[in-house]
Amino acid sequence: MLPWILGAHNVMRWMVLFAGTYALVRAYRGWLGNADWQAQDGLAGRLFAISFDIQFLLGLFTAAVSPLVRAALQDPASIGASQSVRYFVVEHIPVMVAALAAIHITSSLVKKVEASEQRHKRATIGYSLGFLLILIAIPWWRPLLPTL
Repeated sequence: MLPWILGAHNVMRWMVLFAGTYALVRAYRGWLGNADWQAQDGLAGRLFAISFDIQFLLGLFTAAVSPLVRAALQDPASIGASQSVRYFVVEHIPVMVAALAAIHITSSLVKKVEASEQRHKRATIGYSLGFLLILIAIPWWRPLLPTL
């Protein structure tokens, strides 16, 4: 079952990156272009947050069935012994939690102001932070689809 879940998690990363890029383009264009906040801007942010929520849930499920994570949880002292275990347990998961927080806090902060310039500025800063954290934490060396 793990290869299928991991495959879905790997494919979903591209949807998250696409949605994040779309949200960032809308936010930067609105902020730098001094544009009015439009429904499409809010939709872009929601699309980014929802796609990342799905990705995060797939990641949690992947971690729950991963022999790598299970071994680390059974023997926490061994986490540093393997570069792969250390990466996924100590780096990947916490950084993705931080990205999730940044994206959702940004979505909330954007709704709390009425001025278009402030909305775009908050979206630009928050979504940029979330997107950067995602880019940092993606295991780029992994294949798009694992061997089934």
